[in-house]
Amino acid sequence: MKIISWNVNGIRAVQGKGFAETLAQLDADCILLQETKAQSDQIDKALEGISGYHIYSNCAERKGYSGVTILSRQEPLQIIRDMGIAEHDQEGRVIVAEFEHFYLLNVYVPNSGEALARLDYRQTWDVEFLAYMQQLQSKKPLIACGDFNVAHQEIDIARPKPNYNKSSGYTQVEIDGFSRFVNAGLVDTFRYKHPDTVTYSWWSYRAGARPKNIGWRIDYVLTSQALVGNIKQAFILNEITGSDHCPVGIELDV
Repeated sequence: MKIISWNVNGIRAVQGKGFAETLAQLDADCILLQETKAQSDQIDKALEGISGYHIYSNCAERKGYSGVTILSRQEPLQIIRDMGIAEHDQEGRVIVAEFEHFYLLNVYVPNSGEALARLDYRQTWDVEFLAYMQQLQSKKPLIACGDFNVAHQEIDIARPKPNYNKSSGYTQVEIDGFSRFVNAGLVDTFRYKHPDTVTYSWWSYRAGARPKNIGWRIDYVLTSQALVGNIKQAFILNEITGSDHCPVGIELDV
């Protein structure tokens, strides 16, 4: 089974950049999109030329903002939208597909914002999101994919020192939040398979960051320990353009 996660930074924006061709090339069983920035009807319209998938979305109340979508060849047993916490459930950030052997979670974790204005909120989110993932994990293994908006270690960011505790996505608060996910038994599949590989999944649009490869690895596929032995590959497809993020994913035996 091949699972791909991709922050598309606007599903309507990516449409004109070879999106359908890219999805066909990826040939994934499940495709998880973040930051769709659209309502369900707009997402369905944007994806109407893409066949062979069941499509499920969770959209923000605010139009043109946030949003997550799952495309799955196999029909899930059920779809769960949101975490059941009113404070977090207005921004369309979490959607879960339940399959026979695991839960597949798609997340767009809140960015701490300019001048770290939302860092306190982000800290609360991380705690409550972990509790939600643990709740799922208590029932069956979990695969959690998406834009986690944090570079976890120095190897995951091109310029760690100037960004540390100054830039959203590389503060100790956010690093500690992600560390708690790992300490709770969720495995960062890319780092598990490639402990020393320096590669990124997001590049700022400013100052030619992508051609210079001044990037951050902030997109992850995490899995429960029970699934680690099933993972054949973990990858970051940084040659694929169309967004300021590139797709990441895994192949696993199920």
